[in-house]
Amino acid sequence: MARSVGWERDGRPAAGTRVEIPARAHLPAAHKFLRGGARPSLLSRKLVPLVTAASLVLPGCGSGSGVGADATVNVYAAAPLCGEAKRELARDGGEAGGIRVRAVCLSPVEANGRLDLAQVGANARRAVEDSSTVGYIGQRSKRATRFSSPILESAEVPQLSNPSGAAAMSQLLKAIEQAGDTGGSLRQAVNDELE
Repeated sequence: MARSVGWERDGRPAAGTRVEIPARAHLPAAHKFLRGGARPSLLSRKLVPLVTAASLVLPGCGSGSGVGADATVNVYAAAPLCGEAKRELARDGGEAGGIRVRAVCLSPVEANGRLDLAQVGANARRAVEDSSTVGYIGQRSKRATRFSSPILESAEVPQLSNPSGAAAMSQLLKAIEQAGDTGGSLRQAVNDELE
């Protein structure tokens, strides 16, 4: 081995010598886990896809077969419209087409007159993650509606952007009643009725 200036006889660099390692230096496979990441176990590599597949197959209001006899479905409503929506729901006896309906109030998305898009997104994700969601009564703001639409559309949750919470709830209740027992996804049937 030819020695260059700054190297000791045993092949190590001399003290104080700066050595650069090429970017594509061959490092053992374990280098990926030296930064604190754990090596995935065989169990986790097989279990995660299995659990994911099972969650997609299990029935719920969002997908699968119909709604059970004692089921309750949820309608998420923006904070300023929630009171009106709840009063309209109470007027109709809290159900539509023999299915119990519950109005869930979302967190406010405006503070000091400014729209908090992070909260708009969090509210939409909350509705999407609930498999019993059949509708979303959105904000009066067109900007908030545009921001939440892609999130809701990805899960086929219908969004009603109505300046009146009562009118939006009434529209949703009619859609639930008309959807009836289709044997499929109630969420999809309500979405179809509202289009």
